[in-house]
Amino acid sequence: MRRPSHRQPSRPFAKTRTNPPSGRRRRVAEPLSTRRRFSVHAAAASTSVLAMAAVVVFAGLVAPTGQPVEATAEAATADDSTIDASGVTAPFEEAKPDEPRITSDLSVAEAPVTGGTVITVEGTELTSVASVSVGGLTAPIVAATDETVSFETPAVSAESVGSLAVQFLDASGEPVVVGPATSTASVASVGVALDNPAPLAPTSSPAPLSLSLTLTYVPDPRVVSQMGYVMAHWSDYNTAEFTVISGNDCMNFTSQSLLARGWVMDAGWFYDSSTGAYSPSWVSSTAFRDYLATRPDLGVELDDSQRDLVKVGDIAQFDWDSSGDRDHTAIVSRVERTETGTRIWVAGHTKDSDYWDVDEALTTGGGTVHYWSLN
Repeated sequence: MRRPSHRQPSRPFAKTRTNPPSGRRRRVAEPLSTRRRFSVHAAAASTSVLAMAAVVVFAGLVAPTGQPVEATAEAATADDSTIDASGVTAPFEEAKPDEPRITSDLSVAEAPVTGGTVITVEGTELTSVASVSVGGLTAPIVAATDETVSFETPAVSAESVGSLAVQFLDASGEPVVVGPATSTASVASVGVALDNPAPLAPTSSPAPLSLSLTLTYVPDPRVVSQMGYVMAHWSDYNTAEFTVISGNDCMNFTSQSLLARGWVMDAGWFYDSSTGAYSPSWVSSTAFRDYLATRPDLGVELDDSQRDLVKVGDIAQFDWDSSGDRDHTAIVSRVERTETGTRIWVAGHTKDSDYWDVDEALTTGGGTVHYWSLN
């Protein structure tokens, strides 16, 4: 007869909790999901280790071979891009060789307010420079090559003494780059991050060094002498040196101021202090106009629509009756340029004045005004 078994009926493994035999540690089965997570993490860690062994770092580190690696843009990436510490890819900024660039200071640092000084700068592709301005005033370009461009300083008012910015523009109206030609491409350190690595700082080449292009306007010593004489004698006639043309001394006084400016007398324009003799151009407004018409080296005639070109020390001539002759001559003593236009004041004799508004003169006297822009 078979004896009855004293073993307990078998139960499903998931519902059985038995103590392992003494001295033996029981291995507990883990859910499949846990084992899968472990496998994924292990694979990721293995990949990170392999990637670190192969990575090249551009910050003075070495390749797995132990040899230094040059930090070049070609080595960083095959598509001319950089990867910064945040992993963002940005294109290299490459210099454009066909664009103009100023690489020198102005050849002249100071110029008189009367204008006419020729200044040169050096650079590359400078035939692409389309315009130059000084303090917002157009400065005519007189010569240009790929390596140099020269411009003539515009005349400014006596009140503009001081430093003014010089700007060069290309044909599209964009400012020309100023400064030595240096690459702006940057090479970033490249690496593979682990859990929480310190970011590798990118290394960049320095930005181009800018040059400050400013021109300092200084008083023209010739105009200083001329206007000094005018202000000393517009109401205190210099009878010790010159005769006085009673009732019509305007051109005589203007000639005296030009002599103080440095003009040299010749057969067409003179005054003989020993005899009191003088040429018609010395005392007659119309004769002086005709004389200057033969001396373009001394000045250029302007009409009233060209006021923006008039400067202190220039000559103003009025034709009160619009007959074509010149009836009155004076010296420009002040010029004021505003958003609404240019205002001009003159000094002189007969109408003894230091600052007589030209517009007021035309309103009261009628006629027209012309100017001589002196060199």
